[in-house]
Amino acid sequence: MLKKEIPAYQSLFINGEWTEAKEYTPLYAPFDQKELTKIPSAGEDEAEAAIASAVRVKSVMQQMPAHQRSRILSNLARLLEENMERAAELIALEAAKPITTARGEVARTIQTYTFASQAANQLYGETLPMDAAPGGENRVGFTTPEPIGVVGAITPFNFPMNLVAHKVGPAIAAGNTIVLKPASQTPLSAYFLAELLVEAGLPAGALQVITGSGRLIGDKIVKDDRVSMITFTGSPEVGKQIRSRAGLKRTTLELGSNAAVIIDEDIELDRMVPRCVQGAFAFQGQVCISLQRIYVHENVYKTFVDKFTEETKKLKTGDPLQEDTNVSAMISQDDVDRALSWIKEAEQSGAKVETGGTNEGNIVLPTVLTGVNREQKVSCEEVFAPIVMINRVSSVEEAIEEVNDSRYGLQAGIYTSDIQKAMNASEKLEVGGVLINDIPTFRVDHMPYGGVKESGTGREGIKYAVEEMTELKLTVINNNF
Repeated sequence: MLKKEIPAYQSLFINGEWTEAKEYTPLYAPFDQKELTKIPSAGEDEAEAAIASAVRVKSVMQQMPAHQRSRILSNLARLLEENMERAAELIALEAAKPITTARGEVARTIQTYTFASQAANQLYGETLPMDAAPGGENRVGFTTPEPIGVVGAITPFNFPMNLVAHKVGPAIAAGNTIVLKPASQTPLSAYFLAELLVEAGLPAGALQVITGSGRLIGDKIVKDDRVSMITFTGSPEVGKQIRSRAGLKRTTLELGSNAAVIIDEDIELDRMVPRCVQGAFAFQGQVCISLQRIYVHENVYKTFVDKFTEETKKLKTGDPLQEDTNVSAMISQDDVDRALSWIKEAEQSGAKVETGGTNEGNIVLPTVLTGVNREQKVSCEEVFAPIVMINRVSSVEEAIEEVNDSRYGLQAGIYTSDIQKAMNASEKLEVGGVLINDIPTFRVDHMPYGGVKESGTGREGIKYAVEEMTELKLTVINNNF
C-alpha cells in the first residue's frame, strides 16, 4: 500500500498553485486496469496560462544566484531520497514497472538532480585571445553562458521520473523556467515532483506541469514563440512533427532505437548472458536502449541461444508491486496487440520462437526469436516490448553491417577480447554511443546520451543538456579607447 493515498482527482500545477481543469479523464493501472485517479485535461486556456506564468518568472530564474539554484536541486535530491518508496510505488502503479526496477529509477533520479545541482555551480565561459587576429590588439574577449528562457519539456511514459529529471534538472541549473507535459499514462510522478520542488524552494511559476492532449497542448508549447526550446523524448514520427513546427527555436530530440549487441567468438558466455537478458527484458523492453538485436558469431551461436533462452525462462512475470516480479504488464492493450502481431509476422517469415510468443492479459511473455529476416518489424523497427532476436553472423565485420542497416543509431554494444575488433567497431558503428564488453542498455546520468540518424538530435546528460539550454554571449572590451 502507498504510504499516502493517491487523491481521487489530480490538479494542474500552474504558477505555483494547484489548479482545477474543466475536464478530467480516468487514469488506469496498466497491470490490473484499476482506476488510480482522474487526471486533468488541460485546454488551450490552461496551456496559455502555463506558458505566460513561465514567461513572467523568467527574469527571476535568470537573476537567481548559482548557489541558490544549486541548493534547490540539492534539496530536491534529498527530498526524493526521503520519499524514495512512495516515488517508486507511484512509478510501479502508473507504469507497471516492477517495484525493484522502479526503485532503481528513483535512485538514478536522485543522482541526476545531484549532478544538476553540481552543474549549476559550474557554469562558466572562456577568455579569447582577440589579438590572434589583426585588429584585435589590446582587446579582451570573454564568453558567458546565459539561460535560454522558457523550456518546453515533453516526456514519455517509460521513465516518468528520471527522464523528467533529465529535462527539469538542467533547465533549473541553467536558470530557465519550464513548462512540463508528462506522458498521459504516467503523470503522477511529475505531479509528485512539483510537490517536492515547492518544498525544495523553487519560485512559484518556475515549473508548470500540465496534462492533456498532445495535439492540443503539446502543439501549443511547440509552436509558441515565447518558448525558447523544446526538449522531447518519444517516437521519431512525433519528433519529426515537432522539428517541423518548432520554427527557429532550439530542439533536443531523443527518439527511437533498435539497439544491438555483437557477440564475438572469444567471449566467456556465462558471465555476459544474464547481463544481456537483463538488457532485453528490463521494464518489459520498454526502454529506448533496450537490447533488441543480438548478432552472435556462428562458432558460439547455438551455445549462446541455448544459454540465453534458459536464462530468459527464469524470469518471473506478475504484479509490479511484488518484490520478485521481473516482467509485468505493457503500458497498454494496443501495445500488447502490436507486439504479438509483430511476433506472428516474424514467425510467418521463417523466424523461430525459442520461448515466449504469447501473453497473459497485458503481460507479453519474454520472447526470444531466432532466424529473423532483417526486414521484419521486430528487427528494423523499434519493438518496445519484451522481444529480442538472435541471429547468426560469420564475423564481427558482418555484424557491424547488420547493426548499421537501420534507420536508428542510438547505442550499440560489442563483446570481444580483441582490442582491434573493439576499436574497429567503435569507429564503424553508426551510433551515438558504443559500449565495449557491455550491452547498449547501459546508461549513467552524467554521460552524453543521444543518437544519430532517426534516433534524434542533441545530447542529454546533465553537462550536455545544460549546454543545450544556454545561449553563449560574447563580450569584447576595447582597451584602445
